[in-house]
Amino acid sequence: MHIRTALELGAFLRDLRSKRGIDQGTLARQVGVSRQWIVAIEKGKPRAPIGLVLRTLNTLGVSLDLEETLGPRASAKKGSGKKTVDLVDQVLNRLQDKKP
Repeated sequence: MHIRTALELGAFLRDLRSKRGIDQGTLARQVGVSRQWIVAIEKGKPRAPIGLVLRTLNTLGVSLDLEETLGPRASAKKGSGKKTVDLVDQVLNRLQDKKP
């Protein structure tokens, strides 16, 4: 699974939190944010601080592996040398493999 948007990240976080049996208030306390922040990030808050997003992922037991790949814009401009970084499918697939 590739996460390319804030909405996709929010859906992933909500799904993972639910699967872990954690309510929004409990996750908020563990991360050190308000419940409203958890609600906003799960709805795809586009400008969430990366540090808080990483802390939230860590609290849910998720680590990220990043892989450099050619993005759609870079591949359209042959020879541009521009690259983007996507989340690696393997990380998210590992989470799904751990389902009970």
